[in-house]
Amino acid sequence: MAGVPSGDLLAGLGLILVGALSLALLTGNLPLIPGGGGEGGGGPIRTPTPSNVVIVDPRADVPGTILYVKSGTIWLQRGPTASALTSGGRDAMPSFSADGQWIYFIRTADEAGRWSINNLARRFRLATPTLMRIQADGGGEPEALLVGRIKSGSYTWSYFLRQPVASPDGATIVVVTDGPNPSKSDVVLKEFDLTTGELTSLDAPQVEPLGHQDPAWSPDGRYLLFVKNARDGSRGAPVIMRYDMTTGKSAALTGPGYTSPAWSPDGRYIAATRTTAFGTDVVILDARQGAELLRVTKDERSFNPVWSPAGNALAYLSIDDGVTDLWLVGIDAAAALRLDGTPLELTISAGLDPASRPGWWIPADQLPTPAPTPTLAPTAAPVGETPASSVAP
Repeated sequence: MAGVPSGDLLAGLGLILVGALSLALLTGNLPLIPGGGGEGGGGPIRTPTPSNVVIVDPRADVPGTILYVKSGTIWLQRGPTASALTSGGRDAMPSFSADGQWIYFIRTADEAGRWSINNLARRFRLATPTLMRIQADGGGEPEALLVGRIKSGSYTWSYFLRQPVASPDGATIVVVTDGPNPSKSDVVLKEFDLTTGELTSLDAPQVEPLGHQDPAWSPDGRYLLFVKNARDGSRGAPVIMRYDMTTGKSAALTGPGYTSPAWSPDGRYIAATRTTAFGTDVVILDARQGAELLRVTKDERSFNPVWSPAGNALAYLSIDDGVTDLWLVGIDAAAALRLDGTPLELTISAGLDPASRPGWWIPADQLPTPAPTPTLAPTAAPVGETPASSVAP
């Protein structure tokens, strides 16, 4: 049957599904989870709050809106208050549009599947993903943009859709996917055109079959950062790459061990997760050469940073006793790059989704004057080279 995966390939796809979490851990997409709270493992056991509750520290009076996911529900935090935006418990990986009007996310649905393996039709229970968007103010119903479903005659299968991020001009969405036909693609960067509905591969370099993760647009829309997953023996060796949207060329920004990049609003810095054998920490890199400039955390359990649109703070996730919460730390980038103040735990024992990175949007009238202006003129090593300024773990 044309376009239908062979039995061996379908079995391989099944192994990819089973190994998704293992790959995330291997590549540093999730931190190691230390046991026993507190120093020396003697602290109290943390219990997350109920799925319909998020407790926010009353000191968390930060400007704008921060989004995150708990128990499959998208939450919006404004100042010291958090409220649920979606319901149903099947949502993940949200991100703001550049103008803050839309939130793009992935919603999964259980449905029956049927496929042929070794010429024998079999039934499956699928978790089919759909690329969705919803107005950030909560008005209107969520809108389905792309369903990760394959149909061929009486057969039905699904493909991956992950980590949607909208281009600064709002015309396209980059997702990590093996659609529309997983028999012909790994899980890699592709661009979804909101006008035509077409899904187009960016043909970025990859290590088969590990693919890509963590796309992030530059403020001016010219560049796209992403993580090229790789291995060094049994150990993950992910590298942050920079893709030029005008030329289609890619270059390595870091050596191995870095994931989840996030641009600063002025394009000068990149916050990222640095993975070692001991866990994960948040760092700040130079956007031109990838050199590590500042270690933001040193607890070996923090990850998935996002910049404040004002450029003066980072929010990030941290796991303590298996419970994920959102933290905030000020960043002084006016002169020498340094931390500004003591980190603040924004949510209290929330139990957030560690695979969904937070997002942050601030209205223009709340931004500092003048607002951060992108001044990006990057250079990077050719593909395959490790930048001399990067330090591998």
